[in-house]
Amino acid sequence: QVQLVESGGGLVQAGGSLRLSCAASGRTDSYYAMGWFRQLPGKERDFVARIMWSGGRTYYPDSVKGRFTISRDSAKNTVYLQMDSLKPEDTALYYCAANTRGIVFDLWGQGTQVTVSS
Repeated sequence: QVQLVESGGGLVQAGGSLRLSCAASGRTDSYYAMGWFRQLPGKERDFVARIMWSGGRTYYPDSVKGRFTISRDSAKNTVYLQMDSLKPEDTALYYCAANTRGIVFDLWGQGTQVTVSS
Protein backbone atom coordinates (compact mmCIF):
# COMPACT_ATOMS: atom_id res chain seq x y z
CA GLN A 1 0.00 0.00 0.00
CA VAL A 2 1.49 3.31 -1.07
CA GLN A 3 1.61 5.94 1.64
CA LEU A 4 1.87 9.71 1.36
CA VAL A 5 3.96 11.54 3.96
CA GLU A 6 3.80 15.32 4.26
CA SER A 7 6.47 17.53 5.78
CA GLY A 8 7.45 21.18 5.92
CA GLY A 9 4.65 22.68 7.96
CA GLY A 10 5.28 25.06 10.82
CA LEU A 11 4.78 28.54 12.21
CA VAL A 12 5.49 31.56 10.04
CA GLN A 13 4.69 35.26 10.17
CA ALA A 14 2.28 36.83 7.75
CA GLY A 15 4.03 37.62 4.49
CA GLY A 16 6.44 34.74 4.92
CA SER A 17 6.90 31.51 2.97
CA LEU A 18 6.80 27.79 3.55
CA ARG A 19 7.44 24.82 1.30
CA LEU A 20 5.49 21.65 1.90
CA SER A 21 6.65 18.30 0.59
CA CYS A 22 4.70 15.11 0.00
CA ALA A 23 6.68 11.95 -0.56
CA ALA A 24 5.01 8.80 -1.85
CA SER A 25 6.37 5.49 -0.65
CA GLY A 26 5.84 3.95 -4.07
CA ARG A 27 5.81 4.92 -7.72
CA THR A 28 3.46 7.68 -8.78
CA ASP A 29 3.90 7.65 -12.55
CA SER A 30 0.57 5.89 -13.03
CA TYR A 31 -1.34 8.43 -10.99
CA TYR A 32 -3.79 10.76 -12.67
CA ALA A 33 -3.06 13.75 -10.43
CA MET A 34 -1.81 14.83 -7.03
CA GLY A 35 -3.00 17.72 -4.96
CA TRP A 36 -3.07 19.66 -1.74
CA PHE A 37 -6.06 20.39 0.44
CA ARG A 38 -6.48 22.19 3.75
CA GLN A 39 -8.88 21.95 6.62
CA LEU A 40 -9.76 23.86 9.77
CA PRO A 41 -11.34 22.11 12.77
CA GLY A 42 -15.05 21.67 12.19
CA LYS A 43 -14.82 22.82 8.59
CA GLU A 44 -14.87 21.02 5.27
CA ARG A 45 -11.64 20.18 3.51
CA ASP A 46 -10.85 22.80 0.84
CA PHE A 47 -9.00 22.34 -2.42
CA VAL A 48 -5.70 24.24 -2.59
CA ALA A 49 -3.80 23.01 -5.64
CA ARG A 50 -3.67 20.18 -8.14
CA ILE A 51 -1.11 18.97 -10.65
CA MET A 52 -1.72 16.48 -13.43
CA TRP A 53 1.02 13.88 -13.17
CA SER A 54 1.28 13.55 -16.95
CA GLY A 55 1.95 16.95 -18.48
CA GLY A 56 2.17 18.89 -15.24
CA ARG A 57 -0.87 21.12 -15.76
CA THR A 58 -1.78 22.93 -12.54
CA TYR A 59 -5.00 24.26 -11.02
CA TYR A 60 -5.61 26.65 -8.12
CA PRO A 61 -8.59 28.31 -6.48
CA ASP A 62 -8.68 32.10 -6.55
CA SER A 63 -7.85 32.23 -2.83
CA VAL A 64 -4.27 31.04 -3.41
CA LYS A 65 -3.66 31.79 -7.11
CA GLY A 66 -0.49 33.81 -7.56
CA ARG A 67 0.77 32.96 -4.07
CA PHE A 68 0.97 29.14 -4.06
CA THR A 69 2.80 26.95 -6.55
CA ILE A 70 2.49 23.19 -6.86
CA SER A 71 5.21 21.18 -8.53
CA ARG A 72 6.37 17.59 -8.80
CA ASP A 73 9.57 15.61 -9.02
CA SER A 74 8.73 12.40 -10.82
CA ALA A 75 12.10 10.81 -10.08
CA LYS A 76 11.54 11.28 -6.34
CA ASN A 77 7.79 10.51 -6.38
CA THR A 78 7.34 13.79 -4.55
CA VAL A 79 5.03 16.76 -4.91
CA TYR A 80 5.68 20.18 -3.42
CA LEU A 81 3.62 23.20 -2.44
CA GLN A 82 5.50 26.48 -2.34
CA MET A 83 3.48 28.98 -0.32
CA ASP A 84 4.45 32.65 -0.51
CA SER A 85 2.89 35.82 0.86
CA LEU A 86 1.19 33.77 3.53
CA LYS A 87 -1.82 35.20 5.34
CA PRO A 88 -3.33 34.31 8.72
CA GLU A 89 -6.32 32.85 6.87
CA ASP A 90 -3.97 30.27 5.32
CA THR A 91 -3.65 28.67 8.75
CA ALA A 92 -4.90 25.08 8.52
CA LEU A 93 -3.96 21.43 8.47
CA TYR A 94 -2.64 20.75 4.98
CA TYR A 95 -3.15 17.37 3.35
CA CYS A 96 -1.48 15.83 0.35
CA ALA A 97 -3.66 13.57 -1.80
CA ALA A 98 -3.43 11.43 -4.91
CA ASN A 99 -6.01 10.72 -7.56
CA THR A 100 -4.74 7.28 -8.45
CA ARG A 101 -7.36 6.18 -10.98
CA GLY A 102 -8.72 9.37 -12.52
CA ILE A 103 -11.93 9.46 -10.49
CA VAL A 104 -11.49 11.02 -7.06
CA PHE A 105 -8.65 11.77 -4.67
CA ASP A 106 -8.50 8.36 -3.02
CA LEU A 107 -5.13 8.34 -1.24
CA TRP A 108 -4.42 10.79 1.57
CA GLY A 109 -1.55 11.72 3.82
CA GLN A 110 -1.75 12.41 7.56
CA GLY A 111 -1.51 16.17 7.21
CA THR A 112 0.95 18.85 8.27
CA GLN A 113 0.02 21.93 10.29
CA VAL A 114 0.62 25.40 8.89
CA THR A 115 0.14 28.35 11.23
CA VAL A 116 0.49 31.93 10.03
CA SER A 117 0.71 34.59 12.73
CA SER A 118 -0.38 38.18 12.16
